Amino acid sequence: MKKRIIPCLDIKNGRTVKGINFVDIQDAGDPLELAKRYVDEGADELVFLDITATLEKRKTLTKLVTRIASEINIPFTVGGGINTLEDAKKIIDSGADKISLNSAAILRPELITEIAREFGNQCVVLAVDTKFVNDEWKVFRSGGTVSTELKTVDWAKKGAELGAGEILLTSMNNDGTKNGFAIDISKAVSEAVTIPVIASGGAGTMEHFAEVFNRTNVTAALAASVFHFGQIPIPQLKKYLQTQNIPVRI
Repeated sequence: MKKRIIPCLDIKNGRTVKGINFVDIQDAGDPLELAKRYVDEGADELVFLDITATLEKRKTLTKLVTRIASEINIPFTVGGGINTLEDAKKIIDSGADKISLNSAAILRPELITEIAREFGNQCVVLAVDTKFVNDEWKVFRSGGTVSTELKTVDWAKKGAELGAGEILLTSMNNDGTKNGFAIDISKAVSEAVTIPVIASGGAGTMEHFAEVFNRTNVTAALAASVFHFGQIPIPQLKKYLQTQNIPVRI
């Protein structure tokens, strides 16, 4: 099974942004231009997260989703502000291939099942924002601003049971630090579920990608700023991973 490289567009006010540990948000460019660039560079998929939709109690930016979907030909996951089956339908109708659920799934887990029944398990990505606090990995919601009592591995397993077809696991401790992915929790979650797991948070070098693929069972690695600002070109990354005997699509 080939490993996937996935750029992430965190969207705020219609622009791509990037923060560190979920704060200190800075502009990172035009999402449409970035999306087209990533297709050209050979990204395997694209993730679009409207990071303030939940906090601002509004729906995802469907017009922007439609514009991006019309310009790309790779699997496209969209999340942020999706609270109902109707919301999910609008996003799928706008051109998304998959729906990413985070806070809404925590507050009403049956939403995972409802969307999976309507569109298939492969369309539901459970986004898990996790933070290491008091010696354990806990789940956070609402853009990482609200702690929950959910333990990360338990929630990932429950999500899979409810119908999620994939887990997007983001370590808040590692996010934006460029110090490497959170190997321990990525390993624990990817070994606890039978569905694909995407590791997110902390990519800073090509070696970090090799490490997370070699030391865990994740099937994909997601990054943002290192791709947005050209620090790691995706074609070079894939060639490097090939030299490390990690199977990727070239």
